[in-house]
Amino acid sequence: MKAIHIIESKMSNKIAASKSPHRVWVILLVALGMFFISFGQAIAAVKWHPGHYYELVGQGSKSDPSYLNQVYGELQSHPSLRGVVIRYRWGELEKTKGVYNFSAIIKRLSEVAAKKKRLIILLETKSSTPDTKQTLVPAYAKTAEYDGGIYQMNTAVSGQGYGTKLWDPQVRDRMIALIQALGKRFNNEPYFEGIGFSESAMGRSIKPITSAQVDNFYKNLLAMNKTLKASFPNTLSFQFLNYPRDLLPTYINTFKQNGSALGNPDVFLEDPGLHFPGTQYAYPGVYTYYPKLTGKIPLVVQVEKANYLNTRHDNSGYRPSVTQLLNFARDELQVNYLFWTRTPNYYPKVLELLNFKTQKANPSGGLKAACPSVYPSCVQ
Repeated sequence: MKAIHIIESKMSNKIAASKSPHRVWVILLVALGMFFISFGQAIAAVKWHPGHYYELVGQGSKSDPSYLNQVYGELQSHPSLRGVVIRYRWGELEKTKGVYNFSAIIKRLSEVAAKKKRLIILLETKSSTPDTKQTLVPAYAKTAEYDGGIYQMNTAVSGQGYGTKLWDPQVRDRMIALIQALGKRFNNEPYFEGIGFSESAMGRSIKPITSAQVDNFYKNLLAMNKTLKASFPNTLSFQFLNYPRDLLPTYINTFKQNGSALGNPDVFLEDPGLHFPGTQYAYPGVYTYYPKLTGKIPLVVQVEKANYLNTRHDNSGYRPSVTQLLNFARDELQVNYLFWTRTPNYYPKVLELLNFKTQKANPSGGLKAACPSVYPSCVQ
């Protein structure tokens, strides 16, 4: 086995020293959990702090001191916010093959932990922001050995975006190596709450993608999710699922077996594809699975900018209130974790909502808080 090289800051030692009693307990759980998993007998106990989380906006935001100070101030003044969600890309974490730089994650983790808040990271496998091409995958993965690493797609947001060529076995293996390195470093951190992948939909590729490539894309994405859970046995792991609908049962059955969470990148109150009830000829939309899985596996959903603006993906609906978004996620989807994107002009309304008595009555902010049955126990 090749050695894993991880670049860290001195901040990691401060985390370990300041949280040592809790850290030792989590480490013991990791060891016990890995023993059980290796023999296929049980799923490990998992850190469990359901509720409302703040998702940062923009790639630069996660390193902007003034932005972060404002976010941290809002976390402190709103007890219903349990932590932050930050997006990272493969190319940010592994610039040289086999050498991982997690210092940015470690620094953010130390900052939120000092405030008794928690960190969830979202690994992007595709994105539509202007700098996507530079950072979605490392430079070495853009070579012919990895089939160029990325594919170009049309998007409704910026007109152009990129996705990761997960159908390529070399790309898959390097992503799996990244996941394993992240798990080795962060699974036993008590304030590292969760990690997951961005949406499953591949997007509209500019160049044709063969059916074999599509099949391998989803086969490899599922393999990455299995590795994610195995590498983070004591941590919430999730996949944002939306499309294709015919693959949802395969993924969800895997999650029911290994304890991964079902996630979704949007809260669209009326979107026909996500709400589709299914027929004898077509599979149902992902929203129909949520109520059936409540209490069984963890359930996660994200409120994106588009969800503040319209109830449907095609913008043919209406502009919902943040209360309507909350009610749908809480009462219809019955989620445990709700990620609120800190979108300008809308996050003040979210903060106001989270200060209402209903959201302040318990740590989960009114969301489903019971430990899911797929876990033998939850660490709170």
